[in-house]
Amino acid sequence: ELEKLGLRDDVDLHVYEVPVEYQTVQRLIPALWKKHSPQLVVHVGVSGMATTVTLEKCGHNVGYKGLDNCRFCPGSQCCVEGGPECIDSIIDMDTVCKRVSALGLDVAVTISKDAGRYLCDFTYYTSLYQSRGRSAFVHVPPLGKPYSAEQLGRALQAIIEEMLDLLEHSEDKISCQHEH
Repeated sequence: ELEKLGLRDDVDLHVYEVPVEYQTVQRLIPALWKKHSPQLVVHVGVSGMATTVTLEKCGHNVGYKGLDNCRFCPGSQCCVEGGPECIDSIIDMDTVCKRVSALGLDVAVTISKDAGRYLCDFTYYTSLYQSRGRSAFVHVPPLGKPYSAEQLGRALQAIIEEMLDLLEHSEDKISCQHEH
């Protein structure tokens, strides 16, 4: 849906479907970062437990015990051996949540600090590690429970545009500080 809606004119949007497979995530995420050198990567995952659009603040390195779609689980039960326990996104999710909620879309947006220790969290941590925090993860409820594809697409569009806005303004401040 987001591909149909698009983002601002100055944004190149690349959409990929990431399989629910640990080993594919470990190969694909670094390859996509290398291929595109993006300003930001936003992962979107469906959660059967979600009733809101949920902005995840951080990814976790350990505790992966569930088998993936290939019936595989990392022996170490972690994403990156020796990596930090938790990596926070550099995006201020509280601000994104407040701004998007203020837009009056017919979608509730909330914050979480636990993406669930399955492939969503595994993907998020892998991307955060690869990007030094320049990633985001958004959990969405299954279609129709309660939101339509169009509602979710509009919410994701607003969320990503707010994230890009925050990122651009934080980088303006950083470059200003380096000039003095």
